Amino acid sequence: MKVLVTGSKGFVGKNLVRYLRNRGFEVIGLDISNEWLSIDITDFDALSKNLSNLDFDAVIHLAAIANIPESIKDPYRCFKVNVYGTLNILEIASRRNVDRFIYASSANVYGLPLKLPVDEETPFNPRTPYDYSKVAAEMLVESYWKTRKLPIVIFRSWKLFGEYDVPTTAIPNFIRACLKNEPIKLYNSGKDTTDPTYIENYCFAVELALTREDAVGEKFNIGTGNEVSIRQIAELIKKLTNSNSEILLLPPRTEAEKEPMRSYPSIEKIRNKLGYTPKVSLEEGLKRTIKHYQELEKGENE
Repeated sequence: MKVLVTGSKGFVGKNLVRYLRNRGFEVIGLDISNEWLSIDITDFDALSKNLSNLDFDAVIHLAAIANIPESIKDPYRCFKVNVYGTLNILEIASRRNVDRFIYASSANVYGLPLKLPVDEETPFNPRTPYDYSKVAAEMLVESYWKTRKLPIVIFRSWKLFGEYDVPTTAIPNFIRACLKNEPIKLYNSGKDTTDPTYIENYCFAVELALTREDAVGEKFNIGTGNEVSIRQIAELIKKLTNSNSEILLLPPRTEAEKEPMRSYPSIEKIRNKLGYTPKVSLEEGLKRTIKHYQELEKGENE
């Protein structure tokens, strides 16, 4: 199967391209910063021109503005890329009659969840422009399924982590601090919860969605189904790195953050429909990620 992956140079994209190639898929990477297929997804003419002579059976659409503060600062750009860009990729996929269109949505569509654990029927409760852009894009994806019969799959993932993660996010920050024995700052005492999920688990879910007909037309939560606090993550990283880092329990940065944000998914639907079960535990995923950062640090010091 030939697969087009948009956003192939991002954290998820790099890991997914490598995973799929190792599993025997032929992968075409598309990214605005790609050395080969460098295209802005908001430019429909450029997409049409550059993709017209390429053969692919499926599209995995990852490309997006995913930085929440950036989405608040410039919501116009966020919506242009995340919504209009998605519409462009959908139209190309529809015209090419692909066998599968997988859209990378986010648990952020649920915002502060109205029920726990979060299942796929939990009402949306978006808060930031990024959250709203994912809701809007999901509606477009669903419209192509209902009106064009484009065989779509929507993934709503929780906190993904692993090699090549965005360096400003919590887990890379904690790892780097621990490797240098620097303090770990936990705002609101690290009471917020999520479901940290190693990237290989996401890649496995994508493989199932590409190959299982039961996936078509469905929305799936992606995670491990566990609730873990930010403090627990920090303490586990400290333990795994044998670090002397001090964990600083700080007050919330804003009044709005006073109430801890709790969010974790039910993964029963994807387990029952596609046979998905997480392959890599939190601890094993953190060990692999720590090793990656240790190698990076070693390379920088040589």
